[in-house]
Amino acid sequence: MDIKLLKSQFLEYLEIERNRSQKTIENYNHYLERFLAWADIEDPGDITDDLIRGFRVYLSRFENDKRVPLKKITQNYYVIALRSFLKYLAKRDIKSLPAEKIEIGKSAGREVEFLEAEEVERILAAANGADFKSLRDRAMLELLFSAGLRVSELTNINRDKLDLINREFSVRGKGDKVRVVFVSDGAATALRRYLEKRMDIDPALFVRDEKGLAKFAVKNKENKADGLRLTPRSVQRIVKHYATKAGIIKDVHPHTLRHSFATDLLMNGADIRSVQAMLGHASITTTQVYTHVTNRQLKEVHQAFHARRRKRS
Repeated sequence: MDIKLLKSQFLEYLEIERNRSQKTIENYNHYLERFLAWADIEDPGDITDDLIRGFRVYLSRFENDKRVPLKKITQNYYVIALRSFLKYLAKRDIKSLPAEKIEIGKSAGREVEFLEAEEVERILAAANGADFKSLRDRAMLELLFSAGLRVSELTNINRDKLDLINREFSVRGKGDKVRVVFVSDGAATALRRYLEKRMDIDPALFVRDEKGLAKFAVKNKENKADGLRLTPRSVQRIVKHYATKAGIIKDVHPHTLRHSFATDLLMNGADIRSVQAMLGHASITTTQVYTHVTNRQLKEVHQAFHARRRKRS
């Protein structure tokens, strides 16, 4: 069978039977497209140990236009996509390399960049105006930190789903999984102030500023709902703007606030299973990237107890 047709059918399988997100399907398509372009094969039976080994060498030596190599974790994503494709072929009794023959390479432990409590407060305080844009941005920043949201989760929220009385609402995260997130006092106050300024009927919680709304109304008289919603890219620019304004020298993204949310919980005594649930991680292994937080506590224990006997003698 034609391997490109099988790849298309595999992506349809991910969408329909595995209920994978559109972003995941796009990523798998990208990884498999690069593999097929490099391998230049037409039949799944042509996938061999030697071919996979050669592709992994290619990925290891690959550099983009700026001579930046692929990270180990990115190289692993290619291998994971290939293994999933091979498992799909086996499920359909199509002869190819068994997926279990491919091992995932070890990657260095990932460190997360997070903000100290004082740095978070400085960023929040930087959005201190009373105009529409400042109120929207303050509400956005407060909610990102309060609920530990992914940027895609934030931009997909609709106003009618927001419950500021009970201060909790549901979001749909990775793998189409729904979880409950919580709104802090500060975030609830900021959201109320922002929503009082909203004069449009767009369902999206976060929309363009007043100038953007006016321009959109002129260009699009039908006023389609999704036209006003902020994009993840816009949110990234907004977060970076306020981090710069606050004088933060770290490279701050929306995900940095999510990391800071998790770190803040752990440093204040939350157990890792609860943090896993609040972040919407499918595996505790993903959440364990935040165990760098406990290093400080371990150091304090070491200093408090390790030298006691020597001090007494």
